[in-house]
Amino acid sequence: MHTVKEAAQITGLTEHAVRFYTDKGLVPSVQRNQNNIRMFDEESINWLHGVKCLKQSGMSIEAIKTYVDLCLEGESTIPQRSVLMMEHKETALAKLEEAKRHVVHLEEKTALYQAILEHRTPDTTNPGSWDKVRHMHAEVFYSRSV
Repeated sequence: MHTVKEAAQITGLTEHAVRFYTDKGLVPSVQRNQNNIRMFDEESINWLHGVKCLKQSGMSIEAIKTYVDLCLEGESTIPQRSVLMMEHKETALAKLEEAKRHVVHLEEKTALYQAILEHRTPDTTNPGSWDKVRHMHAEVFYSRSV
């Protein structure tokens, strides 16, 4: 049996998170000793790992609670649990695609800043200097066309 502190160390959660998840009913197998202190067996640790994974993937506490409740109802809820996980997977995949787009944007920005630092391009990232940059480009254009 493990204390809250030990359960937190095993799962990588904070002690606060372990207490919060148990208070929300997300760890149904958690037990209490004679002093009403939470005690975690291997099943409780497995629940904590599962809750952590679902939470980190973006699932809400309410949805996790629904999932836990369905699990406790038994095998008859497998179709509902499957739908819940499939829907959450689709949401997580959409967030992953969005995160990939953000990374591409950040790669472009870092490449631009590297070019600025190497004096290969002017700093076009500061809105305060956009008029000045446009003016510089206009001068170059007009001087070439004359």
